[in-house]
Amino acid sequence: MTTASFPHHGLRLPSAEEALPGRAAPLHVVPARHLLLGTPLAGPYPAGLEVADLALGCFWGAERTFWRLDGVWTTLVGYQGGHTAHPSYEEVCSGLTGHAETVRVVFDPAALPYDRLLRVFWEAHDPTQGYRQGHDHGTQYRSALRTHSPAQQATALASRALYGSALAAAGHGPVTTEIAPAGAFYPAEARHQQYLAQNPAGYCGIGGTGVTCPAGAAL
Repeated sequence: MTTASFPHHGLRLPSAEEALPGRAAPLHVVPARHLLLGTPLAGPYPAGLEVADLALGCFWGAERTFWRLDGVWTTLVGYQGGHTAHPSYEEVCSGLTGHAETVRVVFDPAALPYDRLLRVFWEAHDPTQGYRQGHDHGTQYRSALRTHSPAQQATALASRALYGSALAAAGHGPVTTEIAPAGAFYPAEARHQQYLAQNPAGYCGIGGTGVTCPAGAAL
């Protein structure tokens, strides 16, 4: 991904006092519709759909992983899990907002149950790497799940335990994925939405461990 113009804060999360102050309103307008799916990016979403927020490294390749799945209604990328309101991409890359690059997935649970979505999440990255993912280093690349219901929270915790056992059996270290109820989600700039559809030869840092996740039915 591109280099931020801000000095990097280092591989630790800032406290609320250290974080950039942010702003009261967004810096940019979110595109009205998904470039490939044609569905609205911003809510409210149709009844019967669920929202999942998943952080697994660089959100460019991560978003493509999910928009390809049957049962996904729309996807968008943004910033979540930190302190700074309405941050810019450069601010997030500085490490001074506390946010992780996150993919918001709006899906039909009748066609794509949440545990199956989590199986894709776990297998698409290495959740043992802490504040990095592959060649990308920084707190914004950490692994995280932000849940939207008690049922999602319970499923996410159970799947983390299952996949952690599978990874340990394969010789990997402990899972570092954060799991917590979803807070504010700030959509990223238009140039980042469906980035690999806009730039088919663009950078994709997504890559898994090769360890199968036992959670969720086979896709």
